Amino acid sequence: MWKCEVVVGAELDVAEVAELYRASTLAERRPVEDVERFAAMVRQANLIVTARHEGRLIGIARSLTDGVYATYLSDLAVDRAYQRQGVGRALIEATREAAPLASVVLLAAPAAVNYYPRVGFKQHTSAWVLDRPE
Repeated sequence: MWKCEVVVGAELDVAEVAELYRASTLAERRPVEDVERFAAMVRQANLIVTARHEGRLIGIARSLTDGVYATYLSDLAVDRAYQRQGVGRALIEATREAAPLASVVLLAAPAAVNYYPRVGFKQHTSAWVLDRPE
């Protein structure tokens, strides 16, 4: 069985987190090869929940939150070998417990759009994204 816990991003091994992103396919949509940028992403998130099995990092929920109104769940990654076992659901629940007054908001990867309704999310029709300049 795995264990979920809230951790401080600055205390995580960024290489270990990058390896998890690769094992989950999230690395296809995140700048894991830009080590400095990726490290800043991990260290500057103010709510991170990890899942470990026998010490091995198998899942992460990386969020930004004010704790009372909104939590933006920017990354949910679960190692493919541990998917469909409830790890993602447990990470989301631990994220909600860490900021119980806040709504959780996310942008789903195309391959995950059918997952989120199954774990309680409702689709929002008026989300907007302003991409960063190249």
